[in-house]
Amino acid sequence: MPQKIIAYQGSAGANSNIACEKFYPDHEAKAFATFYDIFNAVENGEADFGMIPLENSYAGRVSEIHTLLQDSNLSIVAEHFLPITHNLAGIKGAKVEDIKEVLSHPQALMQCQSNLREFNLAVREFSNTAMAAKFVAENNDKSKAAICSKKAAEIYGLEIIREAIQDANNDNITIFIVIAKEPADVDPEIAPVVTTLLFSIRNIPGSLYKALGGLATNGVSMLKLESYIPGGVSNQAKFFISIEGHPIQQNVALALEEMGFFSKNVKLLGVYYADKMRSNNDGSKAWVDN
Repeated sequence: MPQKIIAYQGSAGANSNIACEKFYPDHEAKAFATFYDIFNAVENGEADFGMIPLENSYAGRVSEIHTLLQDSNLSIVAEHFLPITHNLAGIKGAKVEDIKEVLSHPQALMQCQSNLREFNLAVREFSNTAMAAKFVAENNDKSKAAICSKKAAEIYGLEIIREAIQDANNDNITIFIVIAKEPADVDPEIAPVVTTLLFSIRNIPGSLYKALGGLATNGVSMLKLESYIPGGVSNQAKFFISIEGHPIQQNVALALEEMGFFSKNVKLLGVYYADKMRSNNDGSKAWVDN
């Protein structure tokens, strides 16, 4: 049986590549240039799955993903929480005092901004952390450094100058979602389940409050609620919501039914098992975006 392919954005050594190898070690991880290319590859069968960074606990959401999910017929089939460690890497022999410019993905730069200000370094955005490492290696210039993973530094022959320079050392976590053509087959009796939807509200007073009211009255916990405006048209705001539970459970079904009364264009994005990091051993919640 041929090896399944999981697509990621970037290049070898990027955090998305690390997520693929950590959570899907039996799959072939294949790099694509853009998130759009990943969705397209899964839709046309070039890849079985796509690994997509949804948001970071420190730097926030990846803005274009919601639009891609809205326009796609793919389903979210899994989520994975990956602790992120950013390292300052340069060519061999380079020291902090040699560096004038740091290159990396905008999210990585944002996650390290306090330390970068302390080092008084100029920043330059790159498409991903691994490509920044490759650029630094190819330029062979001590004045340039990359923020990247240890894996990327090793691939491109860079030395780690400073480890773990992210501002939030203990809780810098990126949530990845996995997309596929077919929805996941999950059982809420086996493990906690997450249901994720996109919806817009009707043009009536208090419609958002009313649309969400069924969650409270039916005892359904909301894990995430986020609004975004596709194309900048303010009267077409959409809401991305994740809740605990499966639509086959009565309380969830009733809550979603009530949501439907006050909403329009409701789209089910996926029903999938919750990552184990959502709950700590004592039963309390781990990091979630409320």
